[in-house]
Amino acid sequence: MPMIPIVCTINGELVEASVSTRETLADVLRDALALTATHVGCEHGVCGACTILVDGRTARACLMLAAQADGAVIETLEGATRNGRLAALQKAFHAHAALQCGFCTPGMLFTAAELLAEEPAPTREKIREALSGNFCRCTGYQAIVDAIEAVATRGGA
Repeated sequence: MPMIPIVCTINGELVEASVSTRETLADVLRDALALTATHVGCEHGVCGACTILVDGRTARACLMLAAQADGAVIETLEGATRNGRLAALQKAFHAHAALQCGFCTPGMLFTAAELLAEEPAPTREKIREALSGNFCRCTGYQAIVDAIEAVATRGGA
């Protein structure tokens, strides 16, 4: 399989890699770079488990070829946790028991952060709408919405 070189910034670090033309960004992040907080669920972009930031916007890593990441700035949950950008949301998710198995959590956190950046005080309906592309099979979403609302209305948990 043909390999091509890419250079991108992942979690603040310059990364140079050779990737297969068919390899997804999710596979490179998980397998080659051991950034396993990027979960792979459906591999069709439907479940949201692989949500990361690419150039500051949420993206589905399972739908993006690694070759498309050339020149991009990528942030995974590992990077966002290290730099504290998601700290208020993570604290609220913990305080509101908004996670159980944790599989959907990285995608939920990035989606919530993007929503709050665009709309600092969303209604519960807006929160649910924003989360509609992220599947959770454990919580029923109520606690997740509560956690995001807590960050929006009180600035934390």
